[in-house]
Amino acid sequence: MTEPVSYGAQLFRGRLRTDLLRLPAGDPRGLPAEEEAFLERLRRYCAQDIDAEAIERDDRIPDEVIERLKDLGAMSIKLPTRWGGQGLSNLCYLRALMIVNSVHASLGELLAAHQAIGLIQPLLLFGTPRQQDAFLPRCVRGISAFALTEPETGNGLERLRTTAVLDPVRGTYTLNGTKLWTTNGVIADLLVVMADVPATASTKGGTSVFVVDADAPGVGVEHRSTFLGLRGLENGVIRLRDVVVPADHRIGEEGDGLEVALAAQDTGRLSLPAVSAASAKWSLRIAREWACARLQQGHPIGRLEPVAAKVASIGATAFALEAVVEVTARNAERDVCDTRFDAELAKLFAAEHSWRIADELLQLRGGRGYETASSAAARGERGVPVERHARDVRIGRIFDGSTEALRHFLADAVLLRRAEEGPAVRPDAAPEEAGAAPRTVLDDHRDRALRAAERLASLTDRLHADPTARRSRQRGLGRLVDIAAELYAVGASCAYAEALRAHEPGSVRLADVFCRQALQRVEHLFARFDRNTDADDLALAQEVFEAGHLWLEDGVIDTSLDGPWVAALPHDSSRPDLRRRVPRRTTAAHERPGNSDG
Repeated sequence: MTEPVSYGAQLFRGRLRTDLLRLPAGDPRGLPAEEEAFLERLRRYCAQDIDAEAIERDDRIPDEVIERLKDLGAMSIKLPTRWGGQGLSNLCYLRALMIVNSVHASLGELLAAHQAIGLIQPLLLFGTPRQQDAFLPRCVRGISAFALTEPETGNGLERLRTTAVLDPVRGTYTLNGTKLWTTNGVIADLLVVMADVPATASTKGGTSVFVVDADAPGVGVEHRSTFLGLRGLENGVIRLRDVVVPADHRIGEEGDGLEVALAAQDTGRLSLPAVSAASAKWSLRIAREWACARLQQGHPIGRLEPVAAKVASIGATAFALEAVVEVTARNAERDVCDTRFDAELAKLFAAEHSWRIADELLQLRGGRGYETASSAAARGERGVPVERHARDVRIGRIFDGSTEALRHFLADAVLLRRAEEGPAVRPDAAPEEAGAAPRTVLDDHRDRALRAAERLASLTDRLHADPTARRSRQRGLGRLVDIAAELYAVGASCAYAEALRAHEPGSVRLADVFCRQALQRVEHLFARFDRNTDADDLALAQEVFEAGHLWLEDGVIDTSLDGPWVAALPHDSSRPDLRRRVPRRTTAAHERPGNSDG
């Protein structure tokens, strides 16, 4: 059996495998009737019954909203029916995220933290039949959270302070530690906990994964975090003090923690591109309406070139983001190529461009973009939550792998693969097929993308030949990764436009403009590869670190509270438990979630 090939990885080989992104015949937006019906029920509920301003004001998702989402099956979309879930496709799940996120971003995080990186995916991928039967039915109405990050070590697995000590006589592990920024942790029923198991004479130990019941003695929520955006996010500090867990609650073998964590991330990586696409589509609607309604000297501001340029950029990028989600998700389900690397590029592209779009929209709306929706509504205008939108979108460049960490991770993967495969070998030009369709503007963009991929491969070979490249050219490697992300979006946009052409002729126009914009950004990144200020920047930063320019900090006041930069362990175990217990309705065994018309 041939190993699946990644479109994104092939870009670093100088190849443009357009066949890997080609969608099947028919309208790519179509879904089975069951999935369309589910999405319509979810859409109707979100549009009619959820008060987004109340979530923002109270900094919490009401209990009744969480329970109704469970009733609709929104918390178990991909969970197979044998365990009580909906058994729907990953693409349906991503479209559901787009719907709820367009109402309030914390709703998208509630669903994604439970289904993308919570308990469901690790158990489906690595759980034993006994574990699956014991825990997956609880995920239909129970909420799960993934506990990895720690106060002193971030989300790196190599220095975990949380420990799990095996008692071979009792057949249990005892967990101790503190987890930071655990999304859904404040309301979770089940936790997926990463912990370090000390090696013994008979066991290898290492980073391992455990299912922990949130009601177990010793589990508590020390602190509920609040953030710049994502009001309503139930994120907090989880305390584990002498928590006893049966040995059969370990997922996988001892030391398999990294594999479990990465696999769970791979399956959920498209969650952020999906919510980014939703935010871009919403931004396009607001930008279009405002540019047509707002008058300056008697004419709509959309006629002004600077405003028109912003709207064109938002529209073209919104199309590209939707294309990336639709193409990558369908390919993942059809298993036509290895989409793990592609999903990482998609996450990078989505995080950077959704923030750019949010900033453009805020600028376009001016003072009304900076004013809160509730304030605008109170003085009689339509309350458009642009400032909330910008605050919510900004997290995409930080969590689930920051932009900088993701560039480094992808660059390392590329250089490692280059070491295994050797220098890039350019394929011979493919002969013209007899009776081939006439060339289109999309073919021209693919030609430019192919030439860019060949340059990308040459620079990758050059850096791989330099033994100090990983240390001395980190920003250069990052630019190569950014180029690949743009080229991946170009390929997805062309494939999506071709599939949509018969149904939405304007899709080709959107793809055309996006490709022109993206390929210009690619040229700019290439130009900065050798002509940049990287060395000067690094030297100046070192001078700053060595207190060489302290005088520049004079004349300002630092009002931040006293305390350590990083919290020391252990925390005060006498702190009250802040866990929020959502009152839960029970569902009869014969009832399937989502059948109510609500």
